[in-house]
Amino acid sequence: MPAIRPRAAWGTVATATAVAAGLLTAAPANAVVGEKVKDGSYVFTAKLDIGGERSCSATLVEKQWLVTAASCFADTPGSKVAPGAPKLKTTATIGRTDLTRGDQGVVTDVVELVPRDDRDVVMARLGKQVDGVTPVELTFNAPLQGEGLRVTGYGRTKGEWVPDRLQQAAFTTGSVKGTTFALTGKNPDATTCKGDQGSPAFREVGGHSELVGINSASWQGGCLGVDEAETRKGVVSTRTDDIAGWIQAVSSRDLLSRVDWKNAAHMASGYFTGNSAVAKRRMDLFVAWKDGSASIFQGADHNDPKPAFSTEYKVAPAGSYWKDARAVTAGNFTGSGSDGITVRWANGKLSTYNHVDQNGFYDEKTLGAVGSYWKGARLITVGRYTDNPLRDDMFVLWDDGSTTLYSDLGTNGIGKQAQLDKGWTEAAQMSSGEFGGGKTGDLLIRWNDGSATVFSALDPSGYHGRTSIRSLNSPWKNAQNITVGAFSGNGNNRSDLLIRWAAGPLSYYPGVDAAGTHGEVQLVD
Repeated sequence: MPAIRPRAAWGTVATATAVAAGLLTAAPANAVVGEKVKDGSYVFTAKLDIGGERSCSATLVEKQWLVTAASCFADTPGSKVAPGAPKLKTTATIGRTDLTRGDQGVVTDVVELVPRDDRDVVMARLGKQVDGVTPVELTFNAPLQGEGLRVTGYGRTKGEWVPDRLQQAAFTTGSVKGTTFALTGKNPDATTCKGDQGSPAFREVGGHSELVGINSASWQGGCLGVDEAETRKGVVSTRTDDIAGWIQAVSSRDLLSRVDWKNAAHMASGYFTGNSAVAKRRMDLFVAWKDGSASIFQGADHNDPKPAFSTEYKVAPAGSYWKDARAVTAGNFTGSGSDGITVRWANGKLSTYNHVDQNGFYDEKTLGAVGSYWKGARLITVGRYTDNPLRDDMFVLWDDGSTTLYSDLGTNGIGKQAQLDKGWTEAAQMSSGEFGGGKTGDLLIRWNDGSATVFSALDPSGYHGRTSIRSLNSPWKNAQNITVGAFSGNGNNRSDLLIRWAAGPLSYYPGVDAAGTHGEVQLVD
């Protein structure tokens, strides 16, 4: 019995595609008919030209990283691929549904390969980052037998050697094994053809695409150039769900260093891209930039040794309303386990977005009207300061140095308050966390003179202890943004402290407690 064929073309130029038979008309039996993708759809799919000898497809998983089949770069079928620069000059085209449109997308070289040893997968680093194209979402959820998936790619069809349009096909998942799964076309003529290695197999959920695997081999029945006696069309894909953490770790290696952190205006941490109750990774970081744009940096997997974040999602463009934000904090206002964001705007409005994720901001609640006294709220932070185990409270520092605690912001809005201390005019930054293991949360203040204080077990009656964790004129005088969250994956239930410094570096202190900090992890030098 002949072996199932890999879909890279050895010694010939062939592009990668997934071909659907949804437009079948008078074609003969077993024909494969391409269903062209609409302009602008699935543009995370990339075309690879490898030394002018062969082509593959790939998937954009981060602005400067693709994932594809390692066998695309092998010297001979079945041979190992060495890490480092590819042996043959490799060019990637990303963001073009129509390859003839030179005004769209990005064309750049692949400059580094990072292969997996246990399956037909390689990460490919691009020579420059791809802006304006949203990477595919990664998932940790395995493909299920009988589940519908979609495949996209650029390669050979029934009648074309080198199509210039992105193609698509709908498939049904067959047996799922340790590192692979089978696919069968929903239309009897659908298959994948020669040169199709590395093309993405993904599920569509709520209008978004989640990468489940990449295609590795098929029988290619009905493809141009294949013996007409071959009628089998089955496809074998390599799983990516169980190595999504590895993909994130590789693609996040230089993620933070490519960002100009001096332009961060506000930062807030929370579980925005996943529910805290089921999260197997660190917290996300929301950043509002000085140009009015906004980003969410997704928290990395807990098992990754150093990276705190795995990918960046742009959630607002430059010039957006975020340029008018004056104070930003994040917390759980609905009890759902997913966090939202509260903002005090330049015009005095106070509003809460109960849900925030990589696709934007939802369910806005206006707590204070435009032109109201909220213009005087200089700093705000959210934490568990009452005995409500599900929803957060808000602590406010006013321009006059007085402070107020608003209980259960999600239920009460600003209707239930307690006046606390006065005389805090020298506070420069503040954030909420759990440093001492008390029944309620703790408050951290960084003062103008560089000192820092933890106020323990804050509640509507005040705080119940205070500890100095930084002395006068410490380096913390140069801290520009401070936020508390779970960034280290240390598993000790103590909050970590993330700081953006004046000169631009980014670092965090893992496992802060009432005694102070215990080492610093530099994320960006």
